[in-house]
Amino acid sequence: MLVHLSVHNYAIVEHLDLELSRGMSVITGETGAGKSIMLDALGLTLGDRADSGVVRPGADKADILATFDLADIPEARAWLAERDLDTDGPCILRRVITAEGRTRGYINGTPCPLSDLKALGELLIDIHSQHEHQSLLKSDTHRRLLDEYAGATDLARQVQLAAQRWRQTRQELERLSNSSEEQQARHQLLSYQLEELDNLGLGEDELEQLEQEHKNLTNAEALFGICRQVIDHCSESDSGNVLSALTASLNRLTAVHNAPKALGEAANLIASAQIQVEEAVGELNRFLDNFDADPARLQQLEERLDTIYTLARKHRVHPTELTQLQCKLSSELGTLDASDEAIERLSEELAAYARHYQEKASELSMLRRAAADSLACAVEQEIQRLGMPGGRFNIALQASNSDELLPHGLEQVELLVSANPGQPLKALAKVASGGELSRISLAIQVITAQTSRIPTLVFDEVDVGIGGPTAEIVGQLLRRLGERGQVLTVTHLPQVAAQGHHHLFVHKVRNSDATHTAVANLSKRERVEEVARMLGGIDLTKESLAHARKMVVTSKA
Repeated sequence: MLVHLSVHNYAIVEHLDLELSRGMSVITGETGAGKSIMLDALGLTLGDRADSGVVRPGADKADILATFDLADIPEARAWLAERDLDTDGPCILRRVITAEGRTRGYINGTPCPLSDLKALGELLIDIHSQHEHQSLLKSDTHRRLLDEYAGATDLARQVQLAAQRWRQTRQELERLSNSSEEQQARHQLLSYQLEELDNLGLGEDELEQLEQEHKNLTNAEALFGICRQVIDHCSESDSGNVLSALTASLNRLTAVHNAPKALGEAANLIASAQIQVEEAVGELNRFLDNFDADPARLQQLEERLDTIYTLARKHRVHPTELTQLQCKLSSELGTLDASDEAIERLSEELAAYARHYQEKASELSMLRRAAADSLACAVEQEIQRLGMPGGRFNIALQASNSDELLPHGLEQVELLVSANPGQPLKALAKVASGGELSRISLAIQVITAQTSRIPTLVFDEVDVGIGGPTAEIVGQLLRRLGERGQVLTVTHLPQVAAQGHHHLFVHKVRNSDATHTAVANLSKRERVEEVARMLGGIDLTKESLAHARKMVVTSKA
């Protein structure tokens, strides 16, 4: 629960320290004294938005700390432990807003984003405001109230997430499917082009080899003559050839006894030349032995080259780039195949998400149906106690006819009311007046708060528009809530104020140069005087004091 609130330089509050206890604490004061300022400051520590205008004039920053005892809030302790923010002592939330508009949040001294303050705050405090009854006119509020009462908030969030995933998957599937006709045409073209290239079967370096062989066959007669002529000069001419001359020269040089070194070097070089000439002749002979000047082979080569050149012209690439083109087209075709696979995969995912949604949404519907009658009965009893005798209240669950998977589940939730006996149940927005809305809102808030696991409940002037005996019943309801935890109630009704276990009085302190807000924790005597003031105005009379004393005492019985 909230055990301490410290506010520095916030709005008209210069310095404020509040010690808070279990039970029902009522907060009263004159209009404009700043009763709601404390709750607004508390809201900042829970992640509410703020601007530089909240900083007290003349100060450089506003600083607010809220201290919580988490002994009875295991969910909050677990949340802190998961993020390594837990400590042995109480939990301290802090918010600092500078005059320039910068804001910082802290949890147990560690800087954190406002989203963390908000997430943790939802486990610590539940705030009900005087404007909340206006939201009763919205269907989203009807659904939220029922889900909270049914303990189905997490399940409702799962349903919403399942619907969101289903919708996103369907949109992606539709995007791919809408482009499938164009993709199919492209797929057919690529398949045909790849089939041509595959049938061509152009090997690595094949084009270069084909062109060289074609060139050789085209010049076959000239090549044959050149080779025979060189062989004749080197080894076969009877009138003299290179090998004969080299052999004779080598014999003469090696025949010299005690030859000078230069002659030996020359003999070695001639021997090397002789070997190289012999190898050259061997290469030429082998070329001639394997040389085929077959005209049919030349025709085959020309046909093969014509096929390659024609396909290259068709694709407007150089013949040497055909293999690269084949890889590119194959890659693109693979991408289109992947799109087809993606459509199939997304179809399967869409069906899986739909099944998951139906499972969770059906489970949510069961919880809603089980809780609707119980909540409606409890609220009906309370509104009858709150000055609407004979009033009836019901919660209608209307199945949705949409083919869409709706994020709020399988049904619409609507609050129906009959304010007077004999009148039919109608939609809340069409029946209830402003005062009736306030009472119905208060009844719903009180009933749903009884099932809340959050130990600290805040009611900010939720009793607006209520008076007389009904106001006393409101006080009793809030006191009953305070007996199971902690309730902070800002009120202007003496009947409600008299019911509190504790009484905080907010007032303005005026100095010669400034005005600021202060809060006093009233003693029993001071409580009587404050309730008397709320009953009869500024001037206290014996009658108003006696009435107030009786009310406060009665509330303690």
